[in-house]
Amino acid sequence: MIAGTPSPDLRGQSLAAIKRRSLLCFAIPGLILAYLVYVFFAFEVNDAFEDANLDNAKILVGDSYSYKTVVSHDNRSGRYVVAIEGEKKGRYTPGAQPAWVSLDGENADVDLADGYRVTIRDREVTFIIPNYGQITALPTRRGVEVELPDGPMPSWINLSRTRLNVKTPNGRISVTKAKTTVFRYFFGWELFWFTLDSPYYGLGFTELAAAAVSGEKNENGQTHALAIFQDFWFNPMWRHGEVAWALVETVLMAFLGTIGAACLALPLGFLSARNFAPSLIGRFGMRRLFDFLRGVDGLIWTVILSRAFGPGPMTGALAILITDTGTFGKMFSEALENVDDKQIEGLKSTGASPISQNRFGVIPQITPVLLSQILYYLESNTRSATIIGAIVGGGIGLLLTQAIITQKDWEEVTYYIILIVVMVFIMDSLSGWLRRRLIKGGA
Repeated sequence: MIAGTPSPDLRGQSLAAIKRRSLLCFAIPGLILAYLVYVFFAFEVNDAFEDANLDNAKILVGDSYSYKTVVSHDNRSGRYVVAIEGEKKGRYTPGAQPAWVSLDGENADVDLADGYRVTIRDREVTFIIPNYGQITALPTRRGVEVELPDGPMPSWINLSRTRLNVKTPNGRISVTKAKTTVFRYFFGWELFWFTLDSPYYGLGFTELAAAAVSGEKNENGQTHALAIFQDFWFNPMWRHGEVAWALVETVLMAFLGTIGAACLALPLGFLSARNFAPSLIGRFGMRRLFDFLRGVDGLIWTVILSRAFGPGPMTGALAILITDTGTFGKMFSEALENVDDKQIEGLKSTGASPISQNRFGVIPQITPVLLSQILYYLESNTRSATIIGAIVGGGIGLLLTQAIITQKDWEEVTYYIILIVVMVFIMDSLSGWLRRRLIKGGA
């Protein structure tokens, strides 16, 4: 220590540093807590939970893994219709309804099992519920007259002057002036393979396989193998053929948009790289163009292009192309700025042209980076194309949106989501395999 120099207060400095760190340890969690409190009130979280309808959520979840058989009665004409999912394409022919539905003229007896039973006699509906009692409803011109057991009305009964809704574990009924509807749920996706009018409906796998390999023909002159495939592929309820083509459209949107963007961004990347474009103004302009293209979200480009070119898969591909051109242009220019000049100088010393210098001295260096980025964005854009397709009216996104809007075909929503996940999984595996083959050269 130099004479005359005051000794530093090491203890005081250490205590001060510890105090500052202690304050930070409390200040940061405090700020996070304050932010969460602000979000709770600003986003009205409490009101959102209060407005949540768990009964509707349960119905939607139930629809996702089950199917419902619907017995509907027209209170004006007295006509009955029994159909799976309430669809005309899943309607039972008269006299062929399930055994738990008994129809006799304008009277009906619907056994929902475990003591739950619905009877309809001259429009009057009686619903017997174990451990609760009997509910009677009579549709009239003025509304629906309802008699309930004594006591408070349970939450699973919704009653108004014109409608009665009762939800039980074994089924639901809905009574209005015009129609009485009984719903019964079963596990699985009925009619996923064949509709009721198909001669192959209800056959087991072994029976179908035996018919397919038999070589015999049906009454239309088709082999059973071809007829089985057509009845499945053109299933009017699940539309497997349309769904398959929608998946192809989604992949094509992602592929065309990503590859097109890469083809445009590569030459533009040379114009914005510092070591290839000497003009400062030109580089500045190209970089700002990239910022503009990628700064506007792909969904916004989708809306703009759909107004300009109309709906369709090509509009979605253009939206992906525009957004990714900005992203690829920035990444490609940065990759070009990091190339090794020695390879270029070696080619230049042999008298190679500028095009040959870039072709053999630059492209091989940046190819691994370019391929890795292109394949990653191809995989990512496969997911994005689903949302874009919902806007421009193409691909699996459109079918998914239509199924969600109906609020009754939730099993189809589940089906489409599973297909989207499988599609993304396949694209991820394929891009990983291509990345290994093209970049590393391995199997």
